[in-house]
Amino acid sequence: MNEWFDAEQRAERAQQLTESHRWAEALAELDAALDINPSNINWQAQRGFLLDQLERFDEAVQAYRDVLESEPEDRETLLALGIDLERVGRLSESASLLERLRRFHPNFEPGFCFGILVHAELEQHERAEELFYLAQQLQEDCPNCFYHMGISLAERGEFERAVYCWGRVLSIDPGFEGVHGQMARAYRAAGDLASAQEWYLKAIREDPGDIELLFEMGTLLVEREKIDLAVIKFRQVLELAPDHVDGQFALSEVLLHQNAGEEALELLESVSELDSEYPGLALRIGAARLKLGQRDEALPFLEQAVEDAPTNKEALMLLGNCFLWLQRPEKAADQFRRIIALDNSLANVYHNLGVCCFLTNDHEQGIRHCRRALELKPDYLLAIVKLVLAYQRLGQFAESKEMIRCGLRVDRDNSLLKHLGRRMWRARLKYYVRRLGASFRVLFGRG
Repeated sequence: MNEWFDAEQRAERAQQLTESHRWAEALAELDAALDINPSNINWQAQRGFLLDQLERFDEAVQAYRDVLESEPEDRETLLALGIDLERVGRLSESASLLERLRRFHPNFEPGFCFGILVHAELEQHERAEELFYLAQQLQEDCPNCFYHMGISLAERGEFERAVYCWGRVLSIDPGFEGVHGQMARAYRAAGDLASAQEWYLKAIREDPGDIELLFEMGTLLVEREKIDLAVIKFRQVLELAPDHVDGQFALSEVLLHQNAGEEALELLESVSELDSEYPGLALRIGAARLKLGQRDEALPFLEQAVEDAPTNKEALMLLGNCFLWLQRPEKAADQFRRIIALDNSLANVYHNLGVCCFLTNDHEQGIRHCRRALELKPDYLLAIVKLVLAYQRLGQFAESKEMIRCGLRVDRDNSLLKHLGRRMWRARLKYYVRRLGASFRVLFGRG
């Protein structure tokens, strides 16, 4: 008798601790009570509830199954088990369980409500919508129903209808958790980035410690080219979660954009320690080292990046530039030609290929590539300057003058073009001296 009394006392103590939200202590007391009297169904059900609060969902599933062995039609237990099966990713089991709940209790609206979510996650959207309308017949203003229906609609790309559903949620229950974030994602997916940013701000005000919301807003700000604000958001992510690998990588990218190469490289090295196979890591390390002038060190990373993604134009471009700076124009030209084979609309690639040709004394080809760059981008001053110099090198001074005039139409105050124009006489003199020297060498050879 003393043991049974002790079990009742422990169960009562567990209830008091539960009311104080001291979940772990309550569970310990309840487990002690169940050790004495394991057949108490109410205690088993309460145990499932406590495990849910502790987010030990797999254990909660078993606890609810134990209850159903004795009371197979208990609606609260069936619902709780269906929800937990969804939480642990056992969606088909959850759908079957909730169908069983609806069969036993056809007027119990939550059985329909949570069925909407499960079928949406199973991508069975017609069934999800059918359950939504059945639930509406039982309760018109259930915020959970509208929330789950919004998820189904967003999964189908019907963002306008999803936003309507989530708007209904807020009109029914303004404090409903998670709606602001869903609104933000829907507007973003629909391409309305300004509205998405407003909803992200609301979501973050609701939960300032939500790391994923902060990270998502950071990436949105990058899309909107608000780089300084994106840096702030990514730094907030890392303040809350220093080992957040996506946050580290994203911050390194925007810092590279801001020419903060040293800090970017430190972050990338941290990413490498956390996940050495993180997608795009070799490319970004190579880019950071290139930005810092560490060309020899950048080369193996960029070669790895191209090996990992042979059609990545950014990787090919960076590798080509690295070879150029290392004075290996033939290798650089190979990379630029690979880009052109993928996309022949990039003016800067033709310009760089032209530079490779000039460095290998193939001036005719260099001119051809730079002229192609100008066709694609008529105001491309770098290509114009290269053509001015190339034409002078070949003694084609009329063409050189025309290129200077072309450049000054783009930028009439361009000091380099003006300088090249003023010193055209010196370019002529160098050309003729070079020609004269070549003639003497030919005569000397004949002699």
